[in-house]
Amino acid sequence: MDLASVGGIALGLIIVVVVMIMDGGSPAELFHHSAPIILTLGGSAAIATVTGPLEVIFNIPKYFRITFMKNKYDEIETIGQIASMADKARREGLLALEDESKKVTDSFLRKGIMLVVDGIEPAQVQSILELEINQMKQRHEIGINWFVAAGGFAPTFGIIGTVMGLISVLKQLSDPEQLAISIASAFLATLWGLLSANMIWLPIGGKLSARNYEEVSYRKMLMEGILSLQAGENPRLIKEKLLTFLAPSRREKALAKSSPAPESKA
Repeated sequence: MDLASVGGIALGLIIVVVVMIMDGGSPAELFHHSAPIILTLGGSAAIATVTGPLEVIFNIPKYFRITFMKNKYDEIETIGQIASMADKARREGLLALEDESKKVTDSFLRKGIMLVVDGIEPAQVQSILELEINQMKQRHEIGINWFVAAGGFAPTFGIIGTVMGLISVLKQLSDPEQLAISIASAFLATLWGLLSANMIWLPIGGKLSARNYEEVSYRKMLMEGILSLQAGENPRLIKEKLLTFLAPSRREKALAKSSPAPESKA
């Protein structure tokens, strides 16, 4: 579970609830009328679909899962794996990596290793891997753009809902009791439009964008490792090169993990 995503949205909801209570209201008031919720959430999601392929609708559960779950890959473990394969390749040759590639779970890394084992020219290997990364970025951007678009449409649908509600209000001027209910429902649409945009659509779009950046950086690290391995570089040099892709704190953790434990004095 990604604590930043869960904690950020939860804290935002708590702040909204606390402020409502401080102003003398109740969080239950947000759900007194279903029409504003249907209009803002359903309307913005429906129109955002126009900005991309229909498949994005079916992938929405996956996008939520990506937002709230941590990345599956471990950069430190992967760097150690690449360095180990580089050491084996220097001792036994690149063909010895064919069996090693079968143990690799990451499809991108496995594909790169097999290209190297098959004797593909380094320039072609780099070209294929870069094309793979670019295609991955384009696929990710479809989902990112959908959530950003929904976040842009939601406030507008909130305003539409408010205008529709006010039209209904003008028809009920003779009934003061019903008038108050209609006014509250009208402005609830604007509130839901703003809440959904700033607490659902845009935050998730931003998180997906961050996830995309992280995965692109990870793939570029793998590509650099594959090309360095193919070039026959020293395993220690490869490891040092790949560690530059990590944040300083993660880099120190990786170095500490790979350093031998100090001998105890008798």
